[in-house]
Amino acid sequence: MAELAVSFLFALGISLALIRSASRHAHRSADSDLTGPQKFHARPVPRIGGVAVFSAMVSGTALAMLMGDGDSRVASKLLVCSLPTFVFGLAEDLTKSVSPRRRLFFTAVSAALAISLLGAVVRRTTIPGVDLLITAYPFAVALTILCVTGVSNAINIIDGFNGLASMCVLMMVAAIAYVAFQVGDSTVLTLALVTVGAVAGFFVWNFPAGLIFLGDGGAYLLGFMLAELAILLVTRNTGVSPLFALLLCAYPIFETIFTMYRRKFVRGVPTAAPDGIHLHTLIHRRLIRLSTEGALERRQTARNSMTSPYLWALCSLSVIPAVLWWNNTAVLASFIGLFMLAYVVLYRSIVRFRTPRWLVMRRYVPERTVEGVEKPYSGT
Repeated sequence: MAELAVSFLFALGISLALIRSASRHAHRSADSDLTGPQKFHARPVPRIGGVAVFSAMVSGTALAMLMGDGDSRVASKLLVCSLPTFVFGLAEDLTKSVSPRRRLFFTAVSAALAISLLGAVVRRTTIPGVDLLITAYPFAVALTILCVTGVSNAINIIDGFNGLASMCVLMMVAAIAYVAFQVGDSTVLTLALVTVGAVAGFFVWNFPAGLIFLGDGGAYLLGFMLAELAILLVTRNTGVSPLFALLLCAYPIFETIFTMYRRKFVRGVPTAAPDGIHLHTLIHRRLIRLSTEGALERRQTARNSMTSPYLWALCSLSVIPAVLWWNNTAVLASFIGLFMLAYVVLYRSIVRFRTPRWLVMRRYVPERTVEGVEKPYSGT
């Protein structure tokens, strides 16, 4: 647990330093676009939280190496493998000029490095036909790279509101830590705890106030670490069902697949084209109805922060059964089907304005005066 505490404190401190020094680097690091279809913040915010997360992971891993917890070679190699993903994601955060295709390419490079240095290859899925294909090593490599780049991109896609992606990743990596503990894999357990600490330290400043964002560097980094830890856990421990990893990541994965389908076949636009009808965006627009007096920034921040818990609950619908039945393939497969059905039903109900009334949040958020006394609400 010492590694978790150290990575938490490093992420907490570095995030705070980045926030306090924002005026010095905002011309490069701030997300100043307040009008895009996926923009819901009211002021420019530093989007280099990935720096704090990566630095915290390095510190936690260094402590693990000094203490001899887990296999230090695996830990250090995994951080090296993550560098292309993180560096080019961070480059986009600073320059706003790295295309999605280029970021995915360097995420694939990171996945290839993990295959070469760590042997992190998907060799079993329990999916009919797929297991037969990946008996050929080139197919296994291709599937692994597809999975890692897909999960990394999926985490970036759901990173739309304060605390949304970071809490989902925290829950999923904590689940990996639990299963690693159950099977006695100290290496994956240590790496997962370091990641949990780093994400938790960042989360303090990201939710609810949204003082710093993960950015592409942080989102792609966390997606890469999540995918690799899941692959390593399944590869190193035959008692863990491969469907554990699939159900665990069901929310970001299905969000991505559904988004690609919706854009390509329903709207007829490129799959990489941004839009404002992700599930989390619809929840923000149609379910969060807060009556708030005061500045626009206060209203936007309140609505932004109240959106994420809906998606945390949705994510938990896959994480909880994955943790409970991590070694039962049949049960995991059933919950994967149930999750996809629940997602589609929820999306359709919101799109068609048929959301159950108990899901719609109507709340008055009072504005406080300088003296700290709540002003009376005069609305209807």
